[in-house]
Amino acid sequence: MLPDLTPELNFQTSRSSGPGGQNVNKVASRVEVWFSIENSALLTPHQKELLLEKLSPKLNKEGFLHLASQDNRSQLVNKELVVQKLYEVLEQALHRPKPRKRTTPSRAAVQKRLVAKQKQGQKKANRRTGGSGEE
Repeated sequence: MLPDLTPELNFQTSRSSGPGGQNVNKVASRVEVWFSIENSALLTPHQKELLLEKLSPKLNKEGFLHLASQDNRSQLVNKELVVQKLYEVLEQALHRPKPRKRTTPSRAAVQKRLVAKQKQGQKKANRRTGGSGEE
């Protein structure tokens, strides 16, 4: 559904606060991705409109979508994870749920419900009057 957006992604690395022990202080394993929806040449105008509408709370003032990953010790794995996360966010925003069709209950279902209501009412009436069922 979505084209390969890799050429339009801007990556930035920094030191991670995640796992890695002493290595955390030396290696930039945290990966951030920045993606501009408005400036994308690979998205259709309709897709851009939908994404801007649905992801507006997640966009910064310049219109960039920003995601980061620091779950792993490897920069390469974090890069793959953040790209996967980006695609999931975009796919979810572009997904249109199919409209619900209103249906009416079948005659048998209505009858079953009414019979159950009658039984329940009879049970409660019996409790009220001490067992005779009628007042």
